[in-house]
Amino acid sequence: MCELLGMSANVPTDICFSFKGLAKRGGDKGPHKDGWGIAFYEGKGCRTFKDPQPCSYSPIAKMLEDYPIKSELVIAHIRQANRGKIALENTHPFTRELWGKNWTFAHNGQLTGYKQLDTGRFDPIGQTDSEYAFCYILNQLQSRYPTKPRHWPSVFRFIKQCADKLNQFGVCNLLLSDGQFLFSYCSTHLYWITRKAPFGKAKLVDEDVEIDFQKHTTPNDVVTVITTRPLTSNEDWHKIKTGQAHLFKLGEKIF
Repeated sequence: MCELLGMSANVPTDICFSFKGLAKRGGDKGPHKDGWGIAFYEGKGCRTFKDPQPCSYSPIAKMLEDYPIKSELVIAHIRQANRGKIALENTHPFTRELWGKNWTFAHNGQLTGYKQLDTGRFDPIGQTDSEYAFCYILNQLQSRYPTKPRHWPSVFRFIKQCADKLNQFGVCNLLLSDGQFLFSYCSTHLYWITRKAPFGKAKLVDEDVEIDFQKHTTPNDVVTVITTRPLTSNEDWHKIKTGQAHLFKLGEKIF
């Protein structure tokens, strides 16, 4: 299985600490050696780095561990291939345009019978079940909302219905974003934590690294991190229940 990492914050925030913990699982302290990727939203733009090489040994990943790119919303993924060859086109996260927005998607799990999904005009570029699932969601959205919708909570409730259907095809843990909202859906394993004042210290599970968030934040900062497995050993992470979806905006859970 793959592993996911997402972040939603109310101020531009770097994800170096969390990404350092995730990277160790990409072929070093975990079997996820078949590629990795990370997408940072910046305004209407989306800066994406992807590499089909193991994250633990990737020079690009090492650069990102130390390069504090500031973003309010991030989606990252480390891959253990089960559908599709090890190649750049099969490396998550995937990004497509809809309604003039960059939509980004990452998936953890394995689906069967996914080629029967109606993807409409959103043709998959690679061979993964994950990209088929993403194209299916986008096609459903475009069919349901022919013009750009205004009530976004309703849009994400509809996405929850799409995720429920995908969950019938197998394991479907996923992260999806349009640059403002971060949607998460749990099929088996997904955890989240919201950090806000008073900030404390955190220690990574997979790396001998500790950070004092109080030295890097202001009292008004709110940052939520979502991951397949908890990244720190001294914090209380919340497990999302099977079949449950959470929606975050600017670091806060809104449903």
